[in-house]
Order: sequence, then structure tokens, then C-alpha cells
Amino acid sequence: MKILLISSNIAQSPYPVYPLGLGMIAQVLRRAGHQAQVFDFLASDRSLAALAAKAKDFAPDMIGVSVRNIDNVNLLHEQKYIGVVKDIVDTLRANSSAAIVLGGAGFSIMPEAILDKVGADYGVAGEGEELVLEIASAIACGGKPASRIMRAPLKLESGRIPSAYYDPGLMDFYLKSGNMASVQTKRGCVHACTYCTYPLLEGHVLRCREPSAVVDDIERLLKEYKVQLIFFTDSVFNDDAGHYLDICRLMEKRGLTVPWTAFFKPQGMDEAGVRLMKATGLGAAELGSDAPTDTALRGLNKTFHFKDIRQANELLAAQGIATANYFMFGSPGETKAAVLEGIENIKSLDKTVSFIFMGIRILPGTGLYQRALADKLVAASDDLLEPVYYISPALDKKWLEETLTEAFKGIRHCVFPPDALESSLQFMHKLGYSGLLWEMLIPGNQKRNRTKKPMTNDKFPNDKTF
Repeated sequence: MKILLISSNIAQSPYPVYPLGLGMIAQVLRRAGHQAQVFDFLASDRSLAALAAKAKDFAPDMIGVSVRNIDNVNLLHEQKYIGVVKDIVDTLRANSSAAIVLGGAGFSIMPEAILDKVGADYGVAGEGEELVLEIASAIACGGKPASRIMRAPLKLESGRIPSAYYDPGLMDFYLKSGNMASVQTKRGCVHACTYCTYPLLEGHVLRCREPSAVVDDIERLLKEYKVQLIFFTDSVFNDDAGHYLDICRLMEKRGLTVPWTAFFKPQGMDEAGVRLMKATGLGAAELGSDAPTDTALRGLNKTFHFKDIRQANELLAAQGIATANYFMFGSPGETKAAVLEGIENIKSLDKTVSFIFMGIRILPGTGLYQRALADKLVAASDDLLEPVYYISPALDKKWLEETLTEAFKGIRHCVFPPDALESSLQFMHKLGYSGLLWEMLIPGNQKRNRTKKPMTNDKFPNDKTF
């Protein structure tokens, strides 16, 4: 059966990322004998005309649309993406009679609301690798899926989490947009951060892929695509069980050294582990610090303290590894005094880049949603497709914005609002510079060598703001 898979994502902050989940769906469909092709809306210059042409030319029997993000979770500069998904579905309706199935992380957070909003036929909430085969089988036999919205009843065992299909055309686009490729090593999250949807989407138990399968993916990306940077997409790379170190040990055994980065929790690392990671190519780490004081960390149900954040930054910096921290203001229980303390704490981290958010996006099913109901910041009838942000009732929104703006004004390595440098980083990628680029903001790192790919006459089909 001919199946067209579409990535609807247009977000590029903090950098464009290959649609890995869609690649995994494509892989299981292709292995089952289906003719699956991938269309990326961002890589196609966000062109509905190009989408229409693809639908007509390929004439699919079934269409899958991946919804990665609902919005950009940035209170000060909101970008909403569900309208883009609706435009995509409307275009497909006008140019194809195939059933349209929604899926992806963003869709799975609030599937009923999104399906009603965009008008697709069906939806898959949660892991789609098995359900998509059931849907394809039903449609191929002239039938229909069992229900309008299907939820994955069982989580895939670790050995059944597939490698992604890396489409050559899409890889060309994403490598030109930063020379970075994505790899997943595990699913699930054992933490219970009050705002986070990862446990809802992937479960509370870690399901780790075999290290050999992960390293095979890395070797294939290096051999076939000459990738210069690997991004591990796990919610937290440095798991307490040490699976991440098993991957690094196998990379070292195979003699693999490639620049890589990942999301880390600022807890549980030691010098020996950091040295091992650096030996395999770790050059930059993004820390989920999330809150800049112990008060705010408690409000987010974090298991670490600000001293752990400081120690993690110092440990990584001592090994020459660049770090970025992500902080949110407005946590439950946060007061004006805590905000002022947090500002000073962030400023004291002088060998890192800090991206600072105001407010925390409220999403259904999370502890923060329950807290927001109790604080009467939202009502049970509210449509959370429209972004709603939690700010501690003890804080005035205007005061908070003015205080953060003034506090971080002119400080190069403290970025507020968090997208303040987005256009500049995208512009540098278009000039041919590869990598994350944010590490250039670290004090004393401005002269760090950056890899610049040879310029070509190729058109860079991202935004056209420069």
C-alpha cells in the first residue's frame, strides 16, 4: 500500500531537528512491505502547493501527519502550530481521497481537541509503530480502524523500538541546517516533574534500546551521510542505571569518536563518566536545570538542588564541555524574593549559557494542570489548545517581565526571552556554520573554532527574514 507520511513541524528553535518519530514509523511500514514516502513541510519551504503536488503525484492510499509541537511554549513571543496542521489537512483533503491519520507527541497530549480542530479522519495517541500497521491493514482490506482515536495499549519493549528511516532528501536539508542528526537511545522517564508530559507520552519506566543498535545507527549516519554532530533525543540522556555509559563504552570499543550532544539532568554525573563521554565526542551538554532556586525546584517536584546545578556546570566546564541551562520563572510557590535570588544564581553561572523562560505552559494530565485548577488559573472547561501559562499567584506578570528584562539586559550569556537570538543562529546556519552555535555565547568562548561547511549555490529553504 502507498502511504504518505508528513512532518508538519515548522519549529526551528533552538535548531532544526530531523523528524525522528516519523522516520521510525516509516521504517516499520517499509519493513512490512508498504511503499512509504516522507514529506517534510519545513524542508519544502512550508509550501502548500508543494504538498498538493506531492499528494497528487504519489496518490497515496493512506496519509499520516505527525504533530510534534502544539506551540512554542514561549509566553512572550507565542507561535501556534495547530493552524498549520489544519492548513495541511485541508490541502490534503482537496488533493487526495486517502484517509488522514494524525499522530506524534504534540497530538498525543490532547488528541480529541486537535483531531476536532483540524478535521482529520483518525488519530494515534502514543507510540504508533504497531497501531499504524493495524490501521494500514484495515484500510488495505477496505475497512476502517477500530475507533476514531486509537491509543497504544502496550509500550514497545526495548528490542522492538526501531531504528529510524533516514530519508536522503530530508537528511540533506537538515544537514545543511546545522549538520546534525538525531538518534534515540531510550523511551520513558522515571521522574515526575510537575509540568512535563514525557511520562504521559512514553511511560514511567525506562525502555532502553540495545547499545549495539544505537551504535549501529551512529555508524550508519557517519558512513552514509558524513554526519558531523549527533543529537541524542532522549528526555534525559544520563539515566541512573548507566545505560548511557554502556553506549559510550561501546562507542569507545569500536573506535567511534563523533561530536555529540544530549539533554542531561544536573545530577548523577562524575568525573570518570564525563571523561568517558568526552572521549567519544561529547562537546556540549544541555542541562534541564529548569528552576534557579531550591524554592522553585521544589515547586516543580525536582529531586535536586541548585548546588547540584552549579556542580554539574563546573564538572562539565572543567572538561572543556560547553553547557546550556534552561530556566523557568513562575513556578508554584515562587515569590518575589525567590525570583530575585534566582536571578543572582543564574548570573553566578559564568561559564555557561542560560536560556530563560517566563511562565510555564500548562498541559493536560500533568501535576501543574492540577495545581492550576486549584489556584483557579484555569477551569476544567478551558481549551488548552490555546496556550495558558502558569505563573505563581504570588507574582505579578508585568513585574516579572520587567524585572527579568532589566536583570538580564546586556548579559550575552543570559538569554531572555529565550528566542532572542533565534534569527541570528538560523542566519549563521544558512551561511554554512554547523553545530549548535549557542556555545559561542559562553564567556571566553567567542573565539572558539566553528566548523563552516563550504558554501554552495544551493537554496536554503528556511525562513526568508535575512
